[in-house]
Amino acid sequence: MRRSLRSSPPPVALVLAAIVSVQFGGALAATLIPLVGVLGSVALRLALALLVMLVIARPRLRGHTRGDWLAVVLFGTALAAMNASFYGSLARLPIGVAVTIEFIGPLLLAAALSRRLADGLAVIAAAAGIVLISGIGHLPLGDLDLLGVGLALVAGACWAAYIVLSGRVGARFPRLEGLTWAMVVATVLVAPFGIAQAGTALLDGDAVLRGVGIALLSSVVPYSLELLARRRIESRVFGVLMSLEPAVAALAGFLLLHQRLTGLQLAGMSLVVAASVVVASRPAPAGDLDKGVPATA
Repeated sequence: MRRSLRSSPPPVALVLAAIVSVQFGGALAATLIPLVGVLGSVALRLALALLVMLVIARPRLRGHTRGDWLAVVLFGTALAAMNASFYGSLARLPIGVAVTIEFIGPLLLAAALSRRLADGLAVIAAAAGIVLISGIGHLPLGDLDLLGVGLALVAGACWAAYIVLSGRVGARFPRLEGLTWAMVVATVLVAPFGIAQAGTALLDGDAVLRGVGIALLSSVVPYSLELLARRRIESRVFGVLMSLEPAVAALAGFLLLHQRLTGLQLAGMSLVVAASVVVASRPAPAGDLDKGVPATA
């Protein structure tokens, strides 16, 4: 066992690889949305990721209480709502902007659980960053995509719920079983709407190929990497690393989608990233492992 731990990649490298995977998966999703729509994209991504997770996790039906299954249903509902609202924002906003606004959800959750004055000030700084990156306050009302901003905020709220519920489900189900069942719930909730929106376009070869890439980059790869990393990394370090997500999203948007952010938007992103680092850097109890924030699903 010691040899395998020594030969495995450092946990920091695993987390960084997971972040890059998630955000480039998001950028790839932005190219799928014009082909099958928002709900079609979510349905395709969830269904394909679920097929892989069923093979990997092989979840069991027996041995769980009614409370266990209720937690799974709530977790799956949060997962479906988070993906649908985030993909909706991707259809209207640059990915760097969408991810930065979405990030306010877990940031507020962490600050609320902390109650430190520094965390309260960090939230105020993050709010200022959201104002800058969204354009509210310095752009004409007609130039603002308020629906896109609203969807990103909804995705952030769902992300906060996802974090809370993932902890509860993780305590009730071993390994990836709870997550896999939650993905079953999410897929069942979204699939009918995705099929109604996209129809046979979901079976198009290009769409399926992009969907497979998104499922791997946004779900299977990061979940697996984080599972390995979070056994050997403090939640404080994990949280600081996760603070890099908006910046990585902006980089993915620039490289894959040729999306450029203005100076004010980059300044706003920097405020959100800095605020997240402050909140994530708070001292954690000794031996506090495996409690980090999961990547965007």
